[in-house]
Amino acid sequence: MAERALVIVPTYNEKDNIARLIPAVLAQHPGIDILVVDDGSPDDTGVVVEAIAASDPRVHVIHRKEKLGLGTAYVAGFRWALERGYDLIFEMDADFSHAPEIIPEFLKAIANADLVVGSRYQDGHVNVVNWPMSRLFLSYAANIYARRVTGLPIFDATGGFKCFRRKVLEAINLSEVKSNGYAFQIEMTVRAWKKGFRIVEIPIVFVDRTEGSSKMSKRIVREAVWMVWRLRWWSMSGRLR
Repeated sequence: MAERALVIVPTYNEKDNIARLIPAVLAQHPGIDILVVDDGSPDDTGVVVEAIAASDPRVHVIHRKEKLGLGTAYVAGFRWALERGYDLIFEMDADFSHAPEIIPEFLKAIANADLVVGSRYQDGHVNVVNWPMSRLFLSYAANIYARRVTGLPIFDATGGFKCFRRKVLEAINLSEVKSNGYAFQIEMTVRAWKKGFRIVEIPIVFVDRTEGSSKMSKRIVREAVWMVWRLRWWSMSGRLR
């Protein structure tokens, strides 16, 4: 792989997970770097990453003073990546729900795509482990809802394991990205799709975290419910082209 790749991982209180995740990600390919965007974790996640970065030039960290949300963390990471000339930019969770071993599959798929989405629900198959039925139903239904409202032609609109070509992020005005919770995943994919970029889904198995706590909240769910209608309106008005 001649292209430079960066895996962006937002964190808030992920000290135990991130210390194991960083070497697991870097082991997938020598051309991959990792950027942790830490939202002032009180458990010293940022301090742990800083210590690792001090002895490994492939590890980088952005320290933010407070918990500002998933979407703004990724946008900060995207800007950092574009400024430093990375060709491929990944989104990835810190809690091992996204298996680092799948990264090489993304690298293969991106050869014929502009955006690769790791799909938990491709072709009607459900590949989620250790979720209660209530959360699985909410997630699956949310994806059906998002697809029907926006027209997005993929199975997993809310998934957060992705790989973008830099030209996709360059084409999207990151200052106009409005969502900050899990609706951010829908918004970024819809914006890429509306600009005509090639989107490919690959199957992944999503395994619920064993360390730390979920960041899901009612506010995040409400944001996603309304954001899909905003995206539909923006699409109809030509704002997303």
